[in-house]
Amino acid sequence: MAFNDSIRGIYQKELGDIRSAGIFKEERIICSPQDSDIDVQFPAGAEQKRVINMCANNYLGLSSHPDVVEAARKGLDHRGYGMSSVRFICGTQDIHKELEGKLTAFLGTEDTILFPSCMDANAGVFEAVLNEQDVMISDRLVHASIVDGMRLCKAQQDTFKHSDMGHLEEKLQLHASARVKLIITDGSFSMDGDLAKLDQIVALAEQYNALVFVDDSHASGFIGRTGRGTHEHCGVLGKIDIITTTLGKALGGASGGCVSGRRELVEMCRQKARPYLFSNTIPPVVVSGANAVLDIISKTTERRDKLERNTAFWRKGLTEAGLIIKDGETPIVPVMLFNAKLSQDFAKELYQEGIYAVGFFFPVVAKGQARIRTQLSAAHDQHHLDKALAAFTKVGKKFEILHKTKQEIIERFGM
Repeated sequence: MAFNDSIRGIYQKELGDIRSAGIFKEERIICSPQDSDIDVQFPAGAEQKRVINMCANNYLGLSSHPDVVEAARKGLDHRGYGMSSVRFICGTQDIHKELEGKLTAFLGTEDTILFPSCMDANAGVFEAVLNEQDVMISDRLVHASIVDGMRLCKAQQDTFKHSDMGHLEEKLQLHASARVKLIITDGSFSMDGDLAKLDQIVALAEQYNALVFVDDSHASGFIGRTGRGTHEHCGVLGKIDIITTTLGKALGGASGGCVSGRRELVEMCRQKARPYLFSNTIPPVVVSGANAVLDIISKTTERRDKLERNTAFWRKGLTEAGLIIKDGETPIVPVMLFNAKLSQDFAKELYQEGIYAVGFFFPVVAKGQARIRTQLSAAHDQHHLDKALAAFTKVGKKFEILHKTKQEIIERFGM
């Protein structure tokens, strides 16, 4: 057998080094439905603990909403458990087409195609619509799934500095002769919580005859006046050529994703996108739940509005407590700690205080940019936020980082 003791030792040493550095990732076992309060077993085998969840993508609090659960149950009863097939063979039901229509109407596009996940959507879209005569110009902080999708495409690749419109314009001028120029960006950047300058990006695209791609996974359902996304917030509804997004965050939190946009580009994905052609379709239970989610958020902005209030309170509270956060207006609020081990230790102390949050460090974020990414939800009530803020303040005081500068924290703990 090739996996002998010497080879095993290579990986055992590497894993041991990760443990010794204090940055070994351990899964927390959740023993309840996803919500603002969850039962967690950490470490594995330990007694369950009731904690406040401050790091889920459950932005609208719909992951366990009774109407969504009931819709999913009816979908299971009426359309079965799974499709056992890809879409173009025998994996398309009427409810799949219904969901695509609802997403098209909600996002303000021309057509939509479902994928098993947004990662699959990002993996398939570029190869389906571009060739070697084209160029992809991406923001340098786009999501890893976009990077992976670009690698699968034969088009030329280039980047522009994060949200630097002058640099983007230089790249558009440089690639003026390309058949198709595609500007690629996240709508809401998942690690920092800032928003793309879509109004300026669209203006440049119109000036230089380029297309615009936006992954709006961390915005769909709650950014913008009616929650349609970053393109609504920036006043460019109907002007984005390709939107990818997920059903796994605000839109129910289960799984599934989509490509939505210009009719011809969506049809190219139906004809050529490999994850669409070679992966099982989204199961009926998920599609039924997602259809209910679209109904809920299309009728009222109540949850989106509550999330906005929670976000403002949380950002103000952390800042006044003396913690360093990333500027922004989204419910993604990174508490910057800069040191990887500190982020792990800080998270463990928060858990002892009844707060569930996770430390992020390289390679998830750049070296020296370790943090705890907090995420607000419409499921959070005031007592959740008050308790969480008290815990962050207490732990920050314990580590002596309150009202400290970035340099002071780095000098104390290193990068």
